[in-house]
Amino acid sequence: MVYGLFLVSGLAVGSLYALGGIGLVILRNSTGVLNFAYGAIAAFAAMFAWQVSEWGLPGIFAWLSAVLTGIGLSVVYGRFLAPSLHWREPAVKAIATLGYMLILLGVMGVFWEDALRKISLPSDKIAITILGVRVTLTRIIAFVVSILVVIGMVTYQRRSRTGLNMRALADNRSHAALLGIPIVKTETLAWGISGALAGFTGLIFGSLVRLEPTVITFMVIPAVAAAVCGRLTSLPLTLAGGLFIGVVESMLTLYKPAAGLRTMAPFLIAALVILWMQRGQKLTFAKEA
Repeated sequence: MVYGLFLVSGLAVGSLYALGGIGLVILRNSTGVLNFAYGAIAAFAAMFAWQVSEWGLPGIFAWLSAVLTGIGLSVVYGRFLAPSLHWREPAVKAIATLGYMLILLGVMGVFWEDALRKISLPSDKIAITILGVRVTLTRIIAFVVSILVVIGMVTYQRRSRTGLNMRALADNRSHAALLGIPIVKTETLAWGISGALAGFTGLIFGSLVRLEPTVITFMVIPAVAAAVCGRLTSLPLTLAGGLFIGVVESMLTLYKPAAGLRTMAPFLIAALVILWMQRGQKLTFAKEA
């Protein structure tokens, strides 16, 4: 019973890590940008959704406002700031998003002072029992959406014209332009999709874990770890990595001696994955030597 409860909790939070990683991978594959402001965009979207609910509007408006806010903040950066850095190194592009993250954190500090807040979604009040564990609809939605997003995006990128444009743009921006691919339109779409996932992820994270700008902002760390598990290219592996990280974090809380490793789990798992990926290269170097 106890293990089942922590497993369900880990899968729910891991789904959010996976969605964050998926948003990062989609954007990086299309624009070459590893967006460290992803968590701050998610946090801002969650806080705005909370504000909407405080205004007394129906719950559906909180969902919509979170997604739309995520899209807006992501597209603003991608459309007006990122193009000026497209010729710079990947590290420079990534560092620039840290500046955007700090700006968003500062704005949130101005509009929403530190206080205990709770965002309640209609789906929190609906639950079913699975293997003796009570599971809220919010947790089920997080898990199901992460799977559907992977299936949908893989299909979209392989079969739709715009998806093929994204893949071509990721391979070579200059060649894509010569082929007549609309660079700005394709990149804006990628930023929008990533922002929509950030908004949704922030809303659910604020409901399941903690509605605090800093906490949600640094959700980007396990999201990056999930993306690393997917080699920053594979959406299915990113999903698996996010779920695994969430379950490991949850299970570690059961054992007091290992509870301190909970916050280190994303780093350790990402490091192990990197070492595993490098093993083939080491063997190749050894043979050549």
